[in-house]
Amino acid sequence: MKIKKGDIVGRKSYGKDVFFIVDNILKTRLNNEFAILKGLNIRIMADSPIDDLEIINKQDVINSIKLSDKDLENRIKKNKDKVKDNLKRQRIYTGKILHLDGDRKYSEKSARYYNKLGLNAIVKNIAENRQAKVVVPLLNKYNPDILIVTGHDAMLKNGSNYNNIYNYRNSRHFINTVKEARRWGINSDKLVIFAGACQSFYEGIISAGADFASSPARILIDFVDPLIVAEKIALTEEYRFVSSLEISREIKEGARGVSGIGARGKSKIIG
Repeated sequence: MKIKKGDIVGRKSYGKDVFFIVDNILKTRLNNEFAILKGLNIRIMADSPIDDLEIINKQDVINSIKLSDKDLENRIKKNKDKVKDNLKRQRIYTGKILHLDGDRKYSEKSARYYNKLGLNAIVKNIAENRQAKVVVPLLNKYNPDILIVTGHDAMLKNGSNYNNIYNYRNSRHFINTVKEARRWGINSDKLVIFAGACQSFYEGIISAGADFASSPARILIDFVDPLIVAEKIALTEEYRFVSSLEISREIKEGARGVSGIGARGKSKIIG
């Protein structure tokens, strides 16, 4: 079958270990076709020759999406009653979240996650290369306590050139966005920042001013990982410090996937 935009595929040379959505198909000067790919359930971006791609069986796709959605729903179910009970018993202000996501599908899933937990969140679908241009106007408009900046990313040469910003697909955009945001909120008392995606330039993002980032071990991170950071900071009392160790206990891959310098919570009792 001819591969086309929107198909869900796997890379034969990688044993189809990750399912991707074909985001675009391009031709080289020699008229060879290759595809730009975005992870179906994880925040990775890749490219591949068309010849190395195979369309995934529809039932396998359904099963993969169901498994991902089940993990998300289990986390919501685990925390929803606890959060809503706290909100009922006392007047609590939970930290306000502004989430910029380069993927439309993930933006929609993130918004549903925050909504089901009763969190105060604004989610915007902004392409990674535009996030730095719009972040300050959005911060001025919504005045959040927490900023989440994510989308898709990957190393071009996996396992080498860790400190070369041009070895990452979108890390430079995340870094620029964090720098702009940090000029608006000079420290984490004003604004707590998470940024990054799969295999992102962790050290560069932290150096730019983020409090948490991915991915120290340059591994694939789960779709829900940035949401866990946002949730944890939003619901933790303002007098408590949230360490990277505390965050890592909630993350599937632990500190290899997400780490940082930590920050104080943003929840407070009103009155």
